[in-house]
Amino acid sequence: MSADKNTGIEIRRLGSQPSVKGSEAYFTGCVRIDPLFEAPEPARVRIASVTFEPGARTAWHSHPLGQTLIVTSGCGLVQCWGGPIMEIRAGDVVWIPPNVKHWHGAAPKIAMTHIAVQEALDGKVVEWMEPVTDEQYQAAMEVETL
Repeated sequence: MSADKNTGIEIRRLGSQPSVKGSEAYFTGCVRIDPLFEAPEPARVRIASVTFEPGARTAWHSHPLGQTLIVTSGCGLVQCWGGPIMEIRAGDVVWIPPNVKHWHGAAPKIAMTHIAVQEALDGKVVEWMEPVTDEQYQAAMEVETL
């Protein structure tokens, strides 16, 4: 990391933080998380690049201040509780409102990478819930454009 003492601007080089494997408690399948940035207080933003191998996905979860996903490669899926499964592709920007239960991940046969942007509220950025079942995920096979 380099910083300008006069302006406070910081530059964090890609790879300055090690990649981590997505925990089996929160992800199904092979997921790699590359932390990109955690702003110092009073800012609250946290950013990571997340790569999902085909069929990999998050558990159901929510974010107290919402989440933005910027799909950088591949093809993925996102679903809010009770809503349809929607396809997301490279270049798409997805907004999930605060406290909305949802999941996201790769399409069944195509990997997907997105940048996840969320803010902490009282130090908390995510509320993890139950895994997305195979039956819930297999409903993705009905999404026509896959």
